[in-house]
Amino acid sequence: MSLSVKPKHQRLVLLVIALVALVGAGLLAAWALRSQASYFYLPSEIVAEAPDPDRGVRLGGMVESGSIKTAPDGVTITFVVGDGTARVPVTFAGIAPALFVEGSGVVAEGRMGADGTFVADNLLAKHDENYMPRELEGMTTDDVRAQIEATLQ
Repeated sequence: MSLSVKPKHQRLVLLVIALVALVGAGLLAAWALRSQASYFYLPSEIVAEAPDPDRGVRLGGMVESGSIKTAPDGVTITFVVGDGTARVPVTFAGIAPALFVEGSGVVAEGRMGADGTFVADNLLAKHDENYMPRELEGMTTDDVRAQIEATLQ
């Protein structure tokens, strides 16, 4: 007496195995990435409820005018990020992006310090929708078109 499985049942078993493997892979990927997720906070959200000091987060807002200060080491800068409601002091050691200026948008990646200062590991400067490359500033529309055509040739 031999057990024979009908082809219809074989396909069903293979489909169930594939589905279980797919769900398992998804759960494994989610578990592996759980500590890599970086949450985005506005200054008012961080002031209201600060994240854990060991948790990597992103702080986004506007760099307040007059707040950028360079430390004597020439590498560390401190500044204040605000959203119109709250202000968060930020410290960053490294080379700031060229677009990082007072009054511009910034996203700082890092962690909250125990003293309430955000310690940034990375800065992402944001430009407004009216951004114009330095090479094209002061040119008329016709000059810009000519420059683009010359570049494409």
